[in-house]
Amino acid sequence: MTLKIIASQCTSCSACEPECPNVAISEKNGTFVIDPKKCTECIGHFDEPQCAAVCPVDNTCVIDNSFPRYQPPA
Repeated sequence: MTLKIIASQCTSCSACEPECPNVAISEKNGTFVIDPKKCTECIGHFDEPQCAAVCPVDNTCVIDNSFPRYQPPA
């Protein structure tokens, strides 16, 4: 699974963007979005997704169940 940012809760503070080790977060139309093709849930980098860890609004960076869970290369 990848993560997504709930646009209606995003305050556009930009705290998440520099924390993403995969450069998967960008600003779009005044809020931030996560590119599901780049998001790895921070697996291999951190113990928890950094976007969710640094976001000042609880439950704004959440699992997007419409995408399969990230599988690191073997």
